[in-house]
Amino acid sequence: MKSIINLIILALFISTLCYGQHTYEYYPPKELGDGWETNNLKSQQIDTVLIYKLFNQIKNRENKLHSVLLVKNNQLIIEEYFNGHSAEKPHDLRSTTKSIRAILMGIAIDKGFVEDVNDPISKYLKDPIPNKNRDRRKEQITIKHLLTMSSGLDCNDWNKKSKGQEDKVYRKKDWLQYTLDLPMINDPGTVSNYCSMGAILIVEIISQASGMTIDKFADNYLFNLLGITNVNWGHTSDKKVIPSGKRLYMTSRDIAKIGQLILNQGTWKGKQIVSEKWVNEATTPKTKITGIDYGYFWWNIPFNINKKAVVAKTATGNGGQYIMVIPEIDMVAVFTGGAYNSQEDKLPFAIMKDIFLPTFFNEK
Repeated sequence: MKSIINLIILALFISTLCYGQHTYEYYPPKELGDGWETNNLKSQQIDTVLIYKLFNQIKNRENKLHSVLLVKNNQLIIEEYFNGHSAEKPHDLRSTTKSIRAILMGIAIDKGFVEDVNDPISKYLKDPIPNKNRDRRKEQITIKHLLTMSSGLDCNDWNKKSKGQEDKVYRKKDWLQYTLDLPMINDPGTVSNYCSMGAILIVEIISQASGMTIDKFADNYLFNLLGITNVNWGHTSDKKVIPSGKRLYMTSRDIAKIGQLILNQGTWKGKQIVSEKWVNEATTPKTKITGIDYGYFWWNIPFNINKKAVVAKTATGNGGQYIMVIPEIDMVAVFTGGAYNSQEDKLPFAIMKDIFLPTFFNEK
């Protein structure tokens, strides 16, 4: 996302895949009793040539993809794993966890644990409280400011000079206290900088407001209702990490359920898990980060397909973890990968642009 040039290069790379030999064998995803209805790709009445050639090349060339799943019309139709990964193996979601945190905040508001997204965070964060760099503007920071990365704190993961850059915070003993003690560099709500610590504060608000650790809250109000049981919270840090600071590890099929929940405006199997109002609010642009539309921890990524602008409501994570939701054609795409801190983690955008979207838009 950081460089359109890199995206073009990757798109050109994908275009060369269309000249491989047909050795890929497609198998429909299996029915596993996990809530997914599956179907054969051939049922879609599409030209599958690009898809077959894509997977032929992925299967036979070195790459850092771990899984590619595609859901169309509420049915899982593509499920492929690479480099030793499988349907049963949970994957580190990295920052894709943020987008799920946004869903959990919506549920906390739906259930009445949190009253309003415009409430100041001090209403819920009782311990710790800011001790250093006291500034009246800190009292103005709202939940919405955290969700839109516009708290005004000196917290920017993409600027190594920022005091709140995530790698610096990870070395601190008390992540919450250190974050709340950061100096203010902007008025709340005026400038958005990518800040992982704000997402951790969101989780701490949910936990303190509900009286539950985030894993219990998520199980009770989200995962159990989606039939997600093979899930855990962890971190790559060797140090002890507070529950609010942990990331999600989920299987690719379960990650796809999150995308389907967004596509279906908060429902799963006819049950409203999170309000439609919140899903629409969370995935509607509120600000821009590096020029890209951003909602509540959800990106709006534009694609130009057949001279038509298409927007993917997208959750992203370092290494190639993506949930891409395309309401216009009732599609959810999930990618996981191991291209950490590498531009190779943008390959799924090229796959979407040059393979999946043209294939299914030609269906219309």
